[in-house]
Amino acid sequence: MERERQRQRARMLMKVVTLLCLVVLCTAIESPQYAVVHSESDFEVRLYRDSTWMMSSPVRELSFEKSTLFGFHRLFQYIQGANLNYSRIAMTAPVVTSIVPGAGPFHSSAYFVGFYLPVKFQADPPTPLPELHLKPYAWDSHCVAVRKFSGFAKDEIVVREAEKLAVSLSRSPWANSTSDDSGYAYSIAQYNSPFQFIGRVNEVWVDIDASGIDSCKSSEIATY
Repeated sequence: MERERQRQRARMLMKVVTLLCLVVLCTAIESPQYAVVHSESDFEVRLYRDSTWMMSSPVRELSFEKSTLFGFHRLFQYIQGANLNYSRIAMTAPVVTSIVPGAGPFHSSAYFVGFYLPVKFQADPPTPLPELHLKPYAWDSHCVAVRKFSGFAKDEIVVREAEKLAVSLSRSPWANSTSDDSGYAYSIAQYNSPFQFIGRVNEVWVDIDASGIDSCKSSEIATY
């Protein structure tokens, strides 16, 4: 009898683990491809290949969190079929909020929210409905400095993490190598559903000026 109860508990545990795997842990979704060209204890530099993203028009909110929510709502409508082809588009990761420098709070005046288009739609993305104020953005191959952090990306947290990345870069061989070509101060990449409370992964991204840096010109980009 006791052995049977143990078997039942084991079967139940397996069902729970399988459900968690399907819902949270083992959902294979597409992400942009990159190669790590430099790594330190608290940040790394990645070389991303050419890709196409769907980006919002500027969201002019004082809050990073509100801007991200507003921009992602537009993107969610788009992938659910709010496009001229009525195409359903698979979700990818990460969702990226890019912060434009300015005179406002956190030295930012606007936010652009975007996500990487699946390979199926890279060459010819469905046209968004005009009222969504979205447009495809061609992202040329370039290097990005990346710092990981966990938990939820709150306003005060993203500013603190961006400052930590700036300090780390200033003490590294990549000091004075940040690029302002994109017009963004930095970006926050979020990889998880808002309904996932544990094991969350976020990143701060800062573009790197690749001029004179051979490792940021390589065509050999692995898939991560």
